Amino acid sequence: MQIQVAEVPIEVQKKRIKNMHLYVKPPYGRVVISAPLRVPDKAIELFARSNLPWVRRQIKRFQAQPRAAVRQYVSGETVYLWGEAYGTVVIESVKPAYKIMGDKILLYLPKKSSMEWREKFMREVYRAELIKKAAVLMPKWEQLTGLQANEWRTKYMKTRWGTCNIVAKRIWLNVQLAEKPPVCLEYVILHELTHLIEKHHNARFYGYVAKFMPDWQEIRRRLNNLT
Repeated sequence: MQIQVAEVPIEVQKKRIKNMHLYVKPPYGRVVISAPLRVPDKAIELFARSNLPWVRRQIKRFQAQPRAAVRQYVSGETVYLWGEAYGTVVIESVKPAYKIMGDKILLYLPKKSSMEWREKFMREVYRAELIKKAAVLMPKWEQLTGLQANEWRTKYMKTRWGTCNIVAKRIWLNVQLAEKPPVCLEYVILHELTHLIEKHHNARFYGYVAKFMPDWQEIRRRLNNLT
């Protein structure tokens, strides 16, 4: 369900929770309210209106953040891998591949490949790197927390860094995490593992996260580019 408060569209998600929660999400300031199932729509709208000044400030902050230029995936561009900048070198090749050499990423790409095709290929580069890193970090955090997922997978997501299917104990990691510093991936892994014992983002949830990662709020800000 979606409501409109002044100029702000707001997505409303009704859940089995006790209190309403308001979120302004990166990267563009999508506004979401989580509300208990039986809360009237009028009460939700009043809650949104009472927080409208704060919502506007958060949206303005997201909109003020510099946006990366649209990549063409040609030689000389800058891409990020695990928080470090790499220059791209595109080499014509029948068989697509990539190689990391120093501060360069060599992209072996078909000559007539489109920008859309190259973008999809770069996502697969990030997926490959994420799988290698997560294969090391997931067992680390499972051992530290005593929590264990049945499986973890990767996919490209526009609005979430990770998700957890509590019933199946399956964790999904966003391939874009490969662009961020490794500690951001560690935070997302810890976050999703914690959902195995606490579904909601409440005091118990964040208390458990803080037990293992006291500076989680600072790391989350780095993840979302808020600082």
